[in-house]
Amino acid sequence: MKTIKVGSISIGPNEPLALIAGPCVIESESLVLRTAEAVQKIASRLGMPYILKSSYTKDNRSSATSFQGFGLDEGLRILEKARLELGVPVLSDVHNEHEAIIAGGVLDVIQIPAYLSMQTSLALAAARTGRAINVKKGQFLDPVDMKNVIAKIEGEGNENIMITERGTFFGYHNLVIDYRSLPIMRSFGYPVVIDPTHAIRVYGISSSDPAGGNPQYVPALTRAALAAGCEVLFVETHPNCSEALCDAASMWPLDRLENLLIQAKRIDDLRRELEVRHPA
Repeated sequence: MKTIKVGSISIGPNEPLALIAGPCVIESESLVLRTAEAVQKIASRLGMPYILKSSYTKDNRSSATSFQGFGLDEGLRILEKARLELGVPVLSDVHNEHEAIIAGGVLDVIQIPAYLSMQTSLALAAARTGRAINVKKGQFLDPVDMKNVIAKIEGEGNENIMITERGTFFGYHNLVIDYRSLPIMRSFGYPVVIDPTHAIRVYGISSSDPAGGNPQYVPALTRAALAAGCEVLFVETHPNCSEALCDAASMWPLDRLENLLIQAKRIDDLRRELEVRHPA
């Protein structure tokens, strides 16, 4: 498996478990900076490389009147400020070729959303920026299909790639994680990310409705994924989830993040030890 670079961070099979975390969408400059600073301190205590995630625009909303963020220009300004003041790499979603070109001037990681994971023009534009690319596997895709997405990005000369598992359709509104997808996608030669906070989202119900997510399952899904093996944990977190303007029902509370990460890191350490001592 390749080891990729995100700013000064190395992500790969022989590197520490990395963390991607932050509020779902940029709600304010102060929220992003406060949350990122708090997560950075936790990650530092645990020896986990940290990448800040927050979307400048959350385009996939059930209603056109739902809060979508501050938009490209203001959102990138806030992320760049966090990047410079805190010294953390930053990640956000892009939705089209135009955004990819502009965002590539600021972001350390360009994220291709799950629903857009098969968009060839978007993958090529993102790849050409030279930035690290995180592709979220579409809910509608077999993990094997991600080989085709990887090939598109590699074809533009970019081999700084991560692939994220965030669940597969199980009926109309529910997602389920098939843990076979983690070793399958790792076999393609790039780091794999697990995102339990999107896997527990109940689609079709507003994310502000408590019934719109089942966050009580985040620890179990996280533990299972780290036991199966991955290189990065992706957690959307917020200091006051019930008041979040997007994905309120599925984010993990900031004040409970450290305990979740302690569990994740211990299981990751044990898996690595067992794979060396008792290879299957």
